[in-house]
Amino acid sequence: MNTRQEALAYGLSFPDTYQEAPFHDPNWQLVRVKGSKKAFLWTYERDGFINLNVKVSPAWRDFWRDAFASVIPGWHQNKDNWNTIILDGTVPDDAIRNMIADSYSIVTDSPTRRIYEAVKKIPKGKVATYAQVAELAGNKKMCRAVGNALHKNPDPSNIPCYRVVNAKGELSGAFAFGGSGEQANRLMADGIEVISGKVDLKKYAVEIIDGEITNG
Repeated sequence: MNTRQEALAYGLSFPDTYQEAPFHDPNWQLVRVKGSKKAFLWTYERDGFINLNVKVSPAWRDFWRDAFASVIPGWHQNKDNWNTIILDGTVPDDAIRNMIADSYSIVTDSPTRRIYEAVKKIPKGKVATYAQVAELAGNKKMCRAVGNALHKNPDPSNIPCYRVVNAKGELSGAFAFGGSGEQANRLMADGIEVISGKVDLKKYAVEIIDGEITNG
């Protein structure tokens, strides 16, 4: 990867992204995430080479700088959180792609996103409690956030929040899924037995070990 076009094309291959030149200067082309409008890839020419600024976690920041002389502390940005990749041909393509992908992940990461991704992991024929979803999302203490996120589920067709029940196996109120009995109907369509508005957690709950579902 030696050109701006290649870098921008890869950045734009991630979901919900768009290109922008915010400084009215064609030398500065950014790729942002829709909604938050956060930039995860900055491209510009400097000293005869295309440079890429990418966000980086502290755990990987120094690793990349030590691995390649052409990965330096972020130019014109917070050097604790950004690296600059100089496209001089010395940094392998897979390393550049990994750094751009990591930058996208950092910028798009949020508790709500992690909750939705966790709910997607609940397999057909199983349920998870709010606490289990919180654990899958990386924080056992955010049960209330799980409830809030599921109440605002933006994509019910792909985020099966009807598979989430409370700590007793009880279903949500009728308002949650568009009508009385709707959650029960969906669970029964999955092959789950619902008795008096309740699911047997011993029979149907997922098992989680080290943050992953083990009985899917």
